[in-house]
Amino acid sequence: MSKSVDLRRILDSWPYDPDNDARIAQGEDGRSILQVRTPLGMEQYELEGRPDGARPRGLESALEYQLQRLESMKAKPQEASFELGRRECSELFNEGTLYYFRYVRLFQLKDWSRTVRDTARNLQVFDLVHHYARRPEDREFLEKWRPYILRVNASAAAMLALDKNAYDLALRIANEAIHKIENLAESDDETFDFERDRSLGALRELAGQIKKNRPLSEMEQLEHQLRRAIDRQEFERAAQLRDRIRLLRKQRIC
Repeated sequence: MSKSVDLRRILDSWPYDPDNDARIAQGEDGRSILQVRTPLGMEQYELEGRPDGARPRGLESALEYQLQRLESMKAKPQEASFELGRRECSELFNEGTLYYFRYVRLFQLKDWSRTVRDTARNLQVFDLVHHYARRPEDREFLEKWRPYILRVNASAAAMLALDKNAYDLALRIANEAIHKIENLAESDDETFDFERDRSLGALRELAGQIKKNRPLSEMEQLEHQLRRAIDRQEFERAAQLRDRIRLLRKQRIC
């Protein structure tokens, strides 16, 4: 029998805490890695490339391989002959789950840029499978979760914009995601209905918070001051404010 390796010392160095169960650590070679503490052990994810570090067919992912196949068929052009069978879809589904496990933790750690990257990557899988899967059940398999992944992608992108004080961009990102989800094709699936309603609620709340916390523009400040001057019957000041507002609007048009 080979000698067993007891993980107790490693686990004791990071006791399980459900409120602090994910961290970015440094590997032996200096690379950054994502670690997750579970009640009975520990998981480790690569932060770049495939989360498990595998390179199927010498490429970063099965998705990259299928995208290369598709581009090759388009160049011939033989796109009509491209399809994803049950085995190819299963491989993409399983691989996408790895990215899902990673981006959930990245979102938890407020690593917005990597969350955007991984959710955008999985949305590519959704689109590829929905368009090219041979079996109808494979084409529709992921669609029940599309509202959810759109929400996470947009929420992370909006937070990334807010970190740069780009309030208008953050609000536009949230509203565009709301529009996309509202216009998704209807489905009889209960999971789809649940995720759509939950995602719309979360994004509308986010948009509301962005509006509430967004600093007033110069035009908005002037209009606010004008309303206050009129309420106080400060007519000379109101006239001055109107002139400034007209000038600002004229500058915007020019």
